Parts: sequence; C-alpha cells; structure tokens
Amino acid sequence: MPRAMWTGAISFGLVTVPVRLYSALNRKSVRFHQLSSSTGNRIMQKRVDPQTGDEVPYDDIVKGYEISKDRYVVVEPAELEALEPKKTKTIEIEDFVELAQIDPVYYDHPYYLAPGPGGAKPYKLLVEAMRQTNRVAIARVVIRSKEALVALRPMGDALGMATMIFADEIVDPDSIEEIHDAADIKVTKRELDIAEQLVLSLASDFEPKRYADSYRQEVLDLIERKAQGQEIAVQPTVEEAPEPAPDLMSALKASLEAVKAREGSAPAAGNGAKPK
Repeated sequence: MPRAMWTGAISFGLVTVPVRLYSALNRKSVRFHQLSSSTGNRIMQKRVDPQTGDEVPYDDIVKGYEISKDRYVVVEPAELEALEPKKTKTIEIEDFVELAQIDPVYYDHPYYLAPGPGGAKPYKLLVEAMRQTNRVAIARVVIRSKEALVALRPMGDALGMATMIFADEIVDPDSIEEIHDAADIKVTKRELDIAEQLVLSLASDFEPKRYADSYRQEVLDLIERKAQGQEIAVQPTVEEAPEPAPDLMSALKASLEAVKAREGSAPAAGNGAKPK
C-alpha cells in the first residue's frame, strides 16, 4: 500500500482542505550496478582530491559554484539555510486557469493528493468545483525545504498535483536553428490535404495500456535467462545502406495506401472520421 510522503493542507480563500501527498509514479527502469570484470565485486565510488590523490572525508566537503573555469564561490550551509523558503504545510492556491492554457512542457512530476483526516467533504467539493468550471489550480508549496510551483486538477475522483517547470527554464523552440528555418518552409494545399487524410486514417482514442516498454521487458528476459545459466549468442549487427528517400508527395500517398490496405476504408476508431 502506498505511503504518504507529505501531509498538509490546500488553502484557497478561507477554505482549508487537509491532504496527504502520494507519488503517482512507480518507476520500473532496470538499474545496473558497476562491477569489477575480474573479481565481480561491486565498485565503490570515492571522493578524491584530484591534486593530492587523497580521499576527502564527507565532513570536509563544501559547496562551490563555478563562476569561470576552475574559479568557485564557496557557499556555506548556514548561508543557504538562511535563504530557504519558510517551511509551511500549506499548498497556497494563487490562480485558477483553464487546462488548455497550460502547455504539457510545463509539467514535471505527477502526484496524487488524498483527503486527510476531516478533509473528505471539502476535498470532494474542490474536485467537483474544478471539474464543473474546467479549471486547474496553480499553487505554491514547500516540500523538502524547496518551494515548488504546482498544478492541481481533477483526475477522475482524485485530485492530481504536478510540479511545474518555471518559465525561465523552458527553452524557446525558436532558439533552435532547424526549427526556426523549418517555419519558413511552404507546403502545397495538395500535400496538406493528403497529410491530413493520413493523420485521420491513423486517428484513435488514447489507450495507455496499449503502449508498453518492450525494451525493458527484453532486458529483464535477458537477465532471467542468464541467471538460469543460459548462453546468450549475440548476433553481429549489420548496417544496411540507407535507401534513397522518396519525394514527399509519393511518401504521403504510399503511407495512406498502406493504411487503407491494412484497415480498409472504415471510419477511424474513436472519432468516426473517414479519410477524405
């Protein structure tokens, strides 16, 4: 059973909603340790002074911010503690905005908020009010001595909370030369019509369980076979010479015909749309 990682309250107006915070993720990446190829022992990481070669005790390590190559400003723990935001147990809602106004690039890590003791009714009321108004709450909260900007929104009967990226941390796509140059490319109406038909022919409802991490499963299967003593034969990779790319119009038409051949001309799943 999941364990709450933070307890506090949501505050909006004069209303307070006691809540408990849970992570919405259960990461399933395959993690490896570094081993010595000769002994099989796990490698231990040491903090070493590159000039003296001596190991540095943890208590002797200080924080330094590099201002230029090999020049650092040392910052003491007490100096950082003095700047830490005031520790509170409140998620302070500042604004309610439309969900469509938030680009997904601003979302960071997802969580669930569950009602705390005595908070079931105001929790339910907040979820329903946000659902009926189609609004997302933008708030600030201090977790582990760090202030975070968060977005709260209904997710079924649950209240979801996602930490957010600040605006000055987002890279402007126009600063990427290839994207900027592509914006000036002209496409014909015929090309656009066929591209739209291709998109509609592949349109469907989003079903998350249809998508799985096949590579992770293959790695786990490999580990299981090796753990059982099986010999693994690694086939040499053969690099195939790239085929000449067809012209854009031919590629669009061929893609559309391939979809029609596979699925026929029935309406696309989920939206009833049919290629033009």
